[in-house]
Amino acid sequence: MTVGDPYAAALVDDLDAQVRDAVRREGVDPQLEVARVRHLAEHVVRVHDERSLTGTVLPVADPKEVVGELVARVAGFGPLQRFLEDPDVEEVWINHPSRVFVARNGRHELTNVILSRSQVQELVERMLKSSGRRIDLSQPFVDAMLPQGHRLHVVLEGISRDFSAVNIRKFVLRAARLDDLVGLGSLTPQAARFLEASVQAGLNIVVAGGTQAGKTTLLNCLAAAIPGGDRIVSAEEVFELGFQHADWVAMQTRQAGLEGTGEVNLRDLVREALRMRPTRIIVGEVRSAECLDLLLALNSGLPGMATIHANSAREALVKLCTLPLLAGENISAKFVVPTVAASVDVVVHLGVDGQGVRRVNEVVAVPGRVENDIIETEQVFLRGADGLVRAHGMPPRLEAFARAGIDVHTVLGEPG
Repeated sequence: MTVGDPYAAALVDDLDAQVRDAVRREGVDPQLEVARVRHLAEHVVRVHDERSLTGTVLPVADPKEVVGELVARVAGFGPLQRFLEDPDVEEVWINHPSRVFVARNGRHELTNVILSRSQVQELVERMLKSSGRRIDLSQPFVDAMLPQGHRLHVVLEGISRDFSAVNIRKFVLRAARLDDLVGLGSLTPQAARFLEASVQAGLNIVVAGGTQAGKTTLLNCLAAAIPGGDRIVSAEEVFELGFQHADWVAMQTRQAGLEGTGEVNLRDLVREALRMRPTRIIVGEVRSAECLDLLLALNSGLPGMATIHANSAREALVKLCTLPLLAGENISAKFVVPTVAASVDVVVHLGVDGQGVRRVNEVVAVPGRVENDIIETEQVFLRGADGLVRAHGMPPRLEAFARAGIDVHTVLGEPG
């Protein structure tokens, strides 16, 4: 087939209709039974080729390519499927049917894919089908997880100008442990050893950075360092965490139903997590009033980790002092600031450099002191011209390292 060939396009449309008929006839769930869809597509193409021997129809030029396209249309996500299968593509978004973008290595590219409005609507409906979430006039935004682990975000037309905005953030596992981040150049071996020791000692760690800076990846790597005997309970807007641990309960939020009831927000999940006898709590991303519940949990001696959007470690602490104020008028800064200082032990800030490489920019310790409503910090690692280097700061709670059998001075290369 040649691109833009009207006959080829009509032929694929006809074969597509035949495959869909077969799927309906046999009661196949396309997204859960991809292998059966492929088998049906191969059968339809083979029957067509057999008919072509009689001269009644023209043969398919490349049966393998056509089968792949049919499977992408019926069981996958049509023209977007090739980007979802491309390991170099990190994100896909649709600003308009004629403007489909992808991100590769931190850089944006306009693709040559042109869709119709009906195609985009069908793709969104198909993506949401397996998630159990919905989008309509009463609920014009949606966050959902695709079967492959990718995260979908849609803003309905009317809120988004001219056309519904669709964003698919792919789940690309490039690092599962801190050592993997060392191999990718995001961390130095010494900084990785320190962060691993901090997790094992039960320090409370906040991962900060901008969008697509690698916060969730680092959080996954930190979680992988949690000792096997601990019980982890995590709370997220949409499932994104993915690490190996024997005793781990993962929870995500839920939209309100058509009747306007049944919503479960992140604050509900954080409070519920405390009733599940965790020895560690992880919050995927702190955005609002749930910050207060997380701080109260951490301040009570329960080790935990979370991510937050911020441009530096200092700004992350400022934001942690601001978000709890959203929980109610009776929450004051005089309570929140010392609570943050006493609850957070380490802040790790990530960024993306000019080449699109994600790196840890600083690791900051929070010793727990407050001066004039400003939380004091000490830089443990700082990125400069020579990369991520050891600074002069020391982590708090040295006794926690000692209880875990860790000599933090040796880890940091300092005299005891």
